Amino acid sequence: MVSVLGLDIGRKRIGVAGCDGTGLIATGLMTIERGSFEQDVAQLRKLVAARQVQLLVIGMPYNADGGLGAQAKQTQKLAKRLSTALDLPVEYLDERLTSFQAEQMMIEEGQSPSRQKAVIDRKAAALILQEWLDTRRQQEKSCQLERSHS
Repeated sequence: MVSVLGLDIGRKRIGVAGCDGTGLIATGLMTIERGSFEQDVAQLRKLVAARQVQLLVIGMPYNADGGLGAQAKQTQKLAKRLSTALDLPVEYLDERLTSFQAEQMMIEEGQSPSRQKAVIDRKAAALILQEWLDTRRQQEKSCQLERSHS
């Protein structure tokens, strides 16, 4: 199984999630309060080393029409810099509804999302990574079925 970090990149914070050894469950790990690029990379580098990360899955805030708006272009630019600095490949995942879903989860848990933006970012990163893990698992099952029928 591949070790992956999910990132929800915002202007002020980066939500970070990781997956368990089986690749089944994504969990929010931390929220990085954005500083300089070097500070952000230093914090991520520690996690990458500790978890032996092989891939970054980054939430991409596409426009409603699926295009790249200003925020998505900023995210893509930072993702490329992180990929180079950490020497890791990047995959993107549509994250349009993850922050909203994270807020809904907090409300259901009886928590106030308005006061806990860092928690929302961490949960959003976990939702991004979970969707990537689930999609990957479905693709692997499809490939196995095709192989067994041929």
